[in-house]
Amino acid sequence: MRKAEIEQLLAAALAARERAVAPYSRFKVGAALLTAQGEIVTGANVESASYGLTCCAERVALFKALTEGRRDFLAVAVVADLPRGATPCGACRQLLAEYAPEAAVYVADSNQPAQWREFTVRQLLPEAFDHFEGGK
Repeated sequence: MRKAEIEQLLAAALAARERAVAPYSRFKVGAALLTAQGEIVTGANVESASYGLTCCAERVALFKALTEGRRDFLAVAVVADLPRGATPCGACRQLLAEYAPEAAVYVADSNQPAQWREFTVRQLLPEAFDHFEGGK
């Protein structure tokens, strides 16, 4: 991807971060997915008092995109107030491996979004569960 496209995706994630619902941790995360058609779908983390029900920004963006019929993801950006940015959690890595296995993953600190790090989904989760073969 070109630098301008990466910066646009990070800016979308940064804007999405402002819509996070994080009353407990106050740790706001924004994510943005880029489709092969050039569409950007965003998401922000949503927390619950029952912590297990909390949903990460990456999953919110991915679920939103999938349920709107979007597929073929080229990249995902994740922005949080953390030095060097926050990489996706294990659950998000698994879902990205299933639904966006070829996507580039860009992470950045919300205070320095121009200084991003780039990963592949495979680097983040090298031996993902990528299919299921039913039992006998």
